[in-house]
Amino acid sequence: MSRSKRHLYALPLVLMLNQTVQAENVRLHGALVAEPCLIAPGSESVTLDFGTVTDKYLYTNQRTHGQTFEIRLTECDASLGKTVKVAFSGIENPNLNGLLAVAGGSQANGIAIGMETLAGQKLPLNKPGEGFRLVNGSNTLTMLAFVQGEPQAIANKSIERGPFSAIATFSLEYE
Repeated sequence: MSRSKRHLYALPLVLMLNQTVQAENVRLHGALVAEPCLIAPGSESVTLDFGTVTDKYLYTNQRTHGQTFEIRLTECDASLGKTVKVAFSGIENPNLNGLLAVAGGSQANGIAIGMETLAGQKLPLNKPGEGFRLVNGSNTLTMLAFVQGEPQAIANKSIERGPFSAIATFSLEYE
């Protein structure tokens, strides 16, 4: 077979391949919805510094006082949602159900991070919490975070000292 004939046979194959590549094989779907509120700039990410927590305080009191943090909402339309529930998701401490485990790179051990409302209502991890009533305009969701010692670490006085951090993601559920 001559060289020119080989090219002739290859050309129809290339054309057929191009037709296959151009087939409609991507379909995109979605839903456009109206959210009752917008998260205010700067509230998309919350950083909270507990400062220095002493192990002796945890041995005596089991947990620290709550540190205030806020999620600010703007442009709320109460006709689209009357309440909002905040859910925090993250890795749960295996010894303290509903509390956030400290990150793997933390030196401190035997502790967890809990969250609650100003009224002391626990906000369990990976579940929506109590609803906050919304008003038209701006709303501020104020909550508390605290450090709590694990029961076994408190009983054995084995809380390990050092820096710690934890990460949770919040989501908002409107009703």
